[in-house]
Amino acid sequence: MKKILFIFFLTILFKCSKTSENKEWIFLFSDKNSSFWKAYNGDTLPKKWKITNNLLTFDTDFKLESEYTKGSDIVFSKEEFGNFELYLEWKLPKGGNSGIFYHLKEGYEEISEVAPEYQLLDDEGWEDLNNAKLSSWQKAGADYAMHSPNAENKILNPSGEWNSTKIIFTKEKVEHWLNGQKILSFVPWSEDWYERKKKGKWKNSNFYGKFKTGYIGLQDHNSSISFRNMKIRKL
Repeated sequence: MKKILFIFFLTILFKCSKTSENKEWIFLFSDKNSSFWKAYNGDTLPKKWKITNNLLTFDTDFKLESEYTKGSDIVFSKEEFGNFELYLEWKLPKGGNSGIFYHLKEGYEEISEVAPEYQLLDDEGWEDLNNAKLSSWQKAGADYAMHSPNAENKILNPSGEWNSTKIIFTKEKVEHWLNGQKILSFVPWSEDWYERKKKGKWKNSNFYGKFKTGYIGLQDHNSSISFRNMKIRKL
């Protein structure tokens, strides 16, 4: 009898924990939350961004890197996040370029000079179309201009196919995942982190990575892109 009661108790506990876990996730493209997406430093979602059936799409004429102009980046403005786990799936055309930002604050001219970025890129297609070679810190999955992905276990699906991304952020460690593989990790605001900032692209950016909480953002880098199944939970 005790064994039966114990099994019953574990079953109830498991169901309750699963229910609680499901409630933790915030689905960012759902009907409940889609209205909270808007332009960075703006009030509404730019016209080329569309959300339908948990799918976010951005359609624009492709431009080479040399032709790049400031785009219409967007933010999820409902609330800010500090420690979190973020998951989404994304698809780019050949040479496509975009990014995921976090700890983002509004009121600045350039979103990239404030918020860290998980790089989204069609690596081979970008190099082919731009007739140039990428540095490792520029490639898909990188903590852009700070930490490079591990090339040995990185699996990047080709242009036109879906990829999955996961970002886990805590004060102790940040992890970047691509298609089920952890491709980099680092300690935020550590001595190594500050050294990389001081010597790299963000050395003159006073606000880069400064904030401990902020909005989630997505980048328009002059190429079309699709996102789906985007969800986040606080840690």
